Amino acid sequence: MASDNAAIAGGEWHPAGSSRSVEARLVERAGEIAAVPVGGEKPLAGAGLSWVEISGRVGSIPRRVTFPDGSIFETWDNDGIDRYLAARGKGGAGIVHWLEQFRLRLVVIVLLAFVLGGAVYRWGVPALVEVAIATTPPIVPQLMAKGTLEALDQTTFSPTKLPDGRRKEIADGFARIAGQSPRGAGAYSLNFRDGGLIGPNAFALPDGTLVITDQLVTLAGGDTEMVIGVLAHEIGHVELEHSLRQFYRAAGMTGLIMLIAGDVGSAVEDVLVQGGGLLALSYSRSAEAEADRRSVELMAKAGYDPTAIARFFTLLEEKLGDKSDTNILSTHPGTPQRKKEITDYARIISGQSDPDLQ
Repeated sequence: MASDNAAIAGGEWHPAGSSRSVEARLVERAGEIAAVPVGGEKPLAGAGLSWVEISGRVGSIPRRVTFPDGSIFETWDNDGIDRYLAARGKGGAGIVHWLEQFRLRLVVIVLLAFVLGGAVYRWGVPALVEVAIATTPPIVPQLMAKGTLEALDQTTFSPTKLPDGRRKEIADGFARIAGQSPRGAGAYSLNFRDGGLIGPNAFALPDGTLVITDQLVTLAGGDTEMVIGVLAHEIGHVELEHSLRQFYRAAGMTGLIMLIAGDVGSAVEDVLVQGGGLLALSYSRSAEAEADRRSVELMAKAGYDPTAIARFFTLLEEKLGDKSDTNILSTHPGTPQRKKEITDYARIISGQSDPDLQ
C-alpha cells in the first residue's frame, strides 16, 4: 500500500478554464490523490480516487487527471500513472494503448490482413462469383468473349491456314458432339486460328465461342476423333461455366488486391485487370478433371471413342515431353493422371465396374 505523500508522477497543473500552468507533482496523501506545486505543500486540487477522472493510456500521449473542480493535472509519466492504478486494482493500460504500440500493432494488423484476405478468398470471392453468375445477363459473356477474341486476333492470332476440307471435317464432328450438349449445337461456335506464339491449343470463352489453333490440328495428324475429343473437353468448360467463373474470380482477386493495397496506381491497376483476363483462360485442376469427364460423356453419346482425348495426352507426352505429375502448385492435373482418370471413367459409363473397386 502506498504511504501518504507518496509521489505518483510529475507534470503540470492547469486551473479550471485556464491555460495557465503550474509545475506540480501528483501525490497521494490522506487517502486522496492531489496535485501539489513543486516546492510547496498546499494542494492545488485534490479528491478521492473515485472522484477524479484519469484518461486512458494511448501510446505516449500525456495522461490527464481531471479533478472535481475542473482543474487538470497533465503528465507524460504514463508509467507512473499505470503503476499507481495497478496498485489499486484499476486495470492496465487498455486495448487502445496495446494496439498503439508499434510492433504489436504491426503484427496485429498484418495478421488481421492475412486472416481477412484469406477469409475473403476462401469464402467471399466464391460466394460472390456464384451470385454474379446467377445474375449475369447473356449479353455479358458475349461481350467478354468478343473482346477477348478481338484482343487475341490483334496481338497473337492470324488467319487459319488449314485446308477447307480439313476444317469442314473437324467442324462436322464438332457439330455432332455439340448437339449432345443440353445447350444444343447452336450455343457453340468453332473458330480456327493460326495460334502463333500460343502454339497447339484450344480454349473456350464464356459464351460458347471455341478456338482451336492450326498447330493443334497439325499435331493431331489425321486423328480427327482425337481433335473432337479435345473440343468436347472445351464444351465441358462452357457447360460448367468454368470460363465465366474464372473471369469473375480473376476480377474478384483484382478487387481484393486493390482493397488491401489501396490506390496502386493506374499502371498497376491495368496490369491486374489484364492479368486477370489472361488468368481467366486457365482452369483449376478440378475444373480440368470435370471437363475431361464431360468429354468422355459427350464422345460416348455421339458414338465416338470416349477415350479419344486420352490419346491427345499421349501425344503431348511423346511429342512435347509433357509427363508432368500433379503437385500442390499445379493448376492442371498431371498428364499421366488425366489419362488414367479418363480411361477409368470411360469404363464406368460404359457399364463396366469401377476399376478402383476391383
